Amino acid sequence: MSGPAAGPRRLNLGCGRDTRPGWVNLDRAALPGVDVVHDLERLPLPFADASFDEILAKDVLEHVDYIPLLSELWRVLRPGGRLDIQVPHFTSVDNYVDPTHRNRFSVRTFEFFVADSTHARDYYFDFQFSRIVDRRLTFPGWPLVYNRAVAPLVNIGDRTRKYYELTFLSRLFPASNLILTLIR
Repeated sequence: MSGPAAGPRRLNLGCGRDTRPGWVNLDRAALPGVDVVHDLERLPLPFADASFDEILAKDVLEHVDYIPLLSELWRVLRPGGRLDIQVPHFTSVDNYVDPTHRNRFSVRTFEFFVADSTHARDYYFDFQFSRIVDRRLTFPGWPLVYNRAVAPLVNIGDRTRKYYELTFLSRLFPASNLILTLIR
């Protein structure tokens, strides 16, 4: 006897009020729509190895000790699965407004967790994602409308994003978020 084919398993990590139908919504607060109440500072996560095809970590890694958490996310992600991340860029004013932000992120931060990265430091950790895809910076709109004009130029590629961070441009045109996907 076989049941209906199960769709992809997806985890919405630290979801808060952004609960998503068809996802396992995890947060430390027992809010409406939260499926699993769990503090991300308490590891391991309550899931078996390779439980998920996709994990969304939107606006959560800046609040926690993210290196042990990335290791756990790698563990519960199936091989070939994707970890979609959104974090504030280090130039974002949101880093300093929110007193719960503990970490700052560069476009190159997550390269340390990828096998054969440009930093060649993947030996620091006992886990490595296979690659980074879809990396980009977002920029605020109003009142800094001119920031949005630089987004297409900055996001041409990895070299232009690195140049942006290494020069005065990142101070003149501060970014909002870094968005990227890590593939296990």
